Amino acid sequence: MQVDQLKELLGLKPHPQEGGWYVRTYESAELVPAETFADGRYDGPRRTSTAIYYFLEPETFSEMHLLQSDEIFHFYAGDAVEMLQLFDDGTGRRVVIGNDFAAGNRPQVVVERGVWQGSRLVPGGKWALLGCTVSPGFEFVDYSEGKRAELTDKWPEWTELIAALTKT
Repeated sequence: MQVDQLKELLGLKPHPQEGGWYVRTYESAELVPAETFADGRYDGPRRTSTAIYYFLEPETFSEMHLLQSDEIFHFYAGDAVEMLQLFDDGTGRRVVIGNDFAAGNRPQVVVERGVWQGSRLVPGGKWALLGCTVSPGFEFVDYSEGKRAELTDKWPEWTELIAALTKT
């Protein structure tokens, strides 16, 4: 199957903020009141969960960003994806989402709320189809874009990957 056919069959559209291609496939009918969360991170109620298909090609990437909810990535098909996670304590890690388990790939990766994240295909990769489940559910207002200078100041050892995963 050709990439364009896959995009059409799944109804994928360009992601308006993050990069890559996506389509929302699920949103819970149940809502959680914002007051449930004592830290005031939400401006209103949130669905208990949302899910999307997420698609990457060599010329696309998931820019460094931070969410107010936990996110779980699921690998479906294609080539492996490298993800950078940057933690508030100044540490970071690179994880690979894919199906080469002997090489350390993982088919499922969790990004806890408040952790900076960005992803791209591993070098030489042609495409990857992932799923992302967010709980409480994703709303665009909960998305914070990472700025290259700010991230490299706090995580200088990840400068090269941060540069590859930021627009500005």
